[in-house]
Amino acid sequence: MTWNRKFLTALLTGALAATPAFALPGFSGQTAGQDVRNAGHETKNAARDAGNGAATGTRHAYHKTKRGTKHAYNSTKYHTKRAGRRTKNAARGATEGAQNPQ
Repeated sequence: MTWNRKFLTALLTGALAATPAFALPGFSGQTAGQDVRNAGHETKNAARDAGNGAATGTRHAYHKTKRGTKHAYNSTKYHTKRAGRRTKNAARGATEGAQNPQ
């Protein structure tokens, strides 16, 4: 082997041998206490997100129900008046038809 190839082989072998050592928890710079604190923060944020999702869904359902109720009220009011007018006009037409038969 040439000197260049030996150098590259030694360099790669050293790099591969040192890589697992840096992956160990002692070298990460984070203690068990910090892991616990991070877990607590993540739990708190997850609960907050869940609460916000529930609140948003509740608000959405409230507004949709309110809108649907208003629509049903107005539609019933309109069609009730319309039916009354049609009944009144039909009765008037029947009276006129009875008075002036053709």
